[in-house]
Amino acid sequence: MVTTVGTESNIESLVKNLILLERDAIAAYENTIERLSDRTLAAQVEEFRRDHLQHLDVLQEIAAETGAEAPAEGDMKQMLTTGKIMLADLMGDAAILKAMKTNEDDTVTAYERASTHADALPKSRAFFEKALADEQRHREWMQRTSEAL
Repeated sequence: MVTTVGTESNIESLVKNLILLERDAIAAYENTIERLSDRTLAAQVEEFRRDHLQHLDVLQEIAAETGAEAPAEGDMKQMLTTGKIMLADLMGDAAILKAMKTNEDDTVTAYERASTHADALPKSRAFFEKALADEQRHREWMQRTSEAL
């Protein structure tokens, strides 16, 4: 799935779409944690899920400050992010992590774009850069770990 998040023309739409993306990511992480047979892997994925929860908290603060809508749940893309995890479950932990890596590709792209968005204030830009670093770390772990299994 290729994301368009980060291409919005204003900060309010960007923040709203990042909230949706985070909610979808959290659902995918929860699905992954349930399906991984290796509990050590699941524990690491749980740490990453907590990063996404923290991102969501900050995005909700930014939404309040900018007047952006803060959706209370994910959108239809959530079916794609969780659906590929369910399909990957048929092939084991490595396939689940590879599916999650593709989800991380989207969050990395979204935060790369957000960190250079013209309407981003210094405070929001700093958060977007921190979230980008988190997402890059998650993606690298998913890639490395799935290849090692």
